[in-house]
Amino acid sequence: MGDFTIPFDLHLPSFVAGVLVRLRNSGHAVHIVGGALRDTFLERPVPDWDISTSATSDQIGALFIDTRSYRLKHETVTLIVQGRRVEITPFRGPEKTLQGDLARRDFTINAMAYDPVCHVLIDPWEGQKDLERRMVKATGNPESRFQEDPIRLLRGVRLAVELDFRIHEDTLMTMHSMASNISHAPRERVRDELFKILLCDRPSRGFRTLMKTGLLGFVLPELAEGRDVAQNPYHRYTVFTHTMETLARVPSVLHLRLAALLHDIAKPRVRTHDDGQWRFFGHEEAGAVLAEEIMERLRVSRSLIKSVVRLVRYHMIQYSPEWGDPAVRRLLRKVGSEHIPDLLTLRRADLQAHGTSPEPLGPLNDLEQRTHSLIREKAVTRLTHLAVNGRTVMRVLNLGSGPMVGRCLDELLEVVTERPGLNNERDLIEILLKMKGD
Repeated sequence: MGDFTIPFDLHLPSFVAGVLVRLRNSGHAVHIVGGALRDTFLERPVPDWDISTSATSDQIGALFIDTRSYRLKHETVTLIVQGRRVEITPFRGPEKTLQGDLARRDFTINAMAYDPVCHVLIDPWEGQKDLERRMVKATGNPESRFQEDPIRLLRGVRLAVELDFRIHEDTLMTMHSMASNISHAPRERVRDELFKILLCDRPSRGFRTLMKTGLLGFVLPELAEGRDVAQNPYHRYTVFTHTMETLARVPSVLHLRLAALLHDIAKPRVRTHDDGQWRFFGHEEAGAVLAEEIMERLRVSRSLIKSVVRLVRYHMIQYSPEWGDPAVRRLLRKVGSEHIPDLLTLRRADLQAHGTSPEPLGPLNDLEQRTHSLIREKAVTRLTHLAVNGRTVMRVLNLGSGPMVGRCLDELLEVVTERPGLNNERDLIEILLKMKGD
């Protein structure tokens, strides 16, 4: 271990200094710890501040009873001060000392502390040197750290990708040998770490590391199934590598990154061999079903699931410039005009990730222009766009409420898709009357 204390001056925001003063004036030892120090050294923004203290969680709660706070972790009290989060945690370990606390922190780059009274950096595990070496290394015994909290297996991968660091060899080997332990972590925490990896600048690096360590087989086994699955001559890569290439080509937007990650998730399960080629008939529909199951398992929100499933289901756009406007309007109806830009973004990334000869993107660009034109022209693509509603249908056809009303509206929407000029009350009522006569 390196020097225990190093002269160091950390500029603290006023809202953090105020919290420290209140704790210290009440007789408690206080130190800035964790990610705030790491990010300060790396000249990164500090989103949250962590404080380690000799105070108990009950003492912390009583001391800040006038401050908005909550507890998600057992001992940690999170304060909301000036719209920012300050997490205060009692010293960890049976000895309840700073040294014991730092020894139980996950990685050396998070196992430093700053004494705001003496203005020194306390760095017993050489976290500062590991920052200089750009290395993620478990604090002390890697096996002990991962046994204390298996989510650290994922967090180590996420930190390496987020900071563009490498993982220390011993830490990486222990991740591999203990990969199955991630099965004991709460699904919500697994989801949160996966989402953070997805939103990094190089998410594919993170998922390749998850594959290398064996962690992927426990958190997303369906994705791991594509590792050695060869495709047809239009694809240079295996299913997994193609997925990584696609992921690297979509912007850092969660639903787009999730859709890229899952767009071919069912290919290993639907693959058949026909006429000397591998084929994947219906993989998009099967993928939509499987993607929904995966996201439900990870307890993803319903709204996010809906967005991702839609993109997976329709990502195989087989557009031809010979399509007539009714066909383009049907696509808008099926997908939803507001989702077309995301679908085109995903499809472009998918095509570019084939890894063979450059894919012609002209047809997609043409489709983009045509959908934009129809949207500007306020093309009728939803039932709510019709000039009549369910009450009109019930009145004209003398119907009660029920599924028949919806079917009639669907028929009207199909008529208007073909002939937009009929979307007025008079013509639509005339069509309804013809339905009644038939």
